[in-house]
Amino acid sequence: MKIYHNPRCSKSRQCLAIVEEKVPETEIEIVKYLDTPLSETQLKEIIGLLGIKPIELVRKNEKIWKEHYKTLTLTDDEVIKAMCEHPKLIERPIVIHDNKAIIGRPPEKVLDIL
Repeated sequence: MKIYHNPRCSKSRQCLAIVEEKVPETEIEIVKYLDTPLSETQLKEIIGLLGIKPIELVRKNEKIWKEHYKTLTLTDDEVIKAMCEHPKLIERPIVIHDNKAIIGRPPEKVLDIL
């Protein structure tokens, strides 16, 4: 199991706590994606597992998005590139388990793939 985590985010911390409580025996790889940004390939793979369009993974209320991207018409690849350049734009947390992925918002949504 892998969780793309931002320890400063309360929803991300809540999601991780649910995972640790519900499946304590499971090894969890915690990826602090702000410290270790994702490549375009990794992000495309995650988006594929989520079954969403890249724009659906963007935190549109982030200052970076509002100031630099909001008014633009971007291709999927351009949205992915923006998230790679500015990992803060990636919605969190993302949990991957058994080739399934979810965005943990609300945190209890993680129960759907456990």
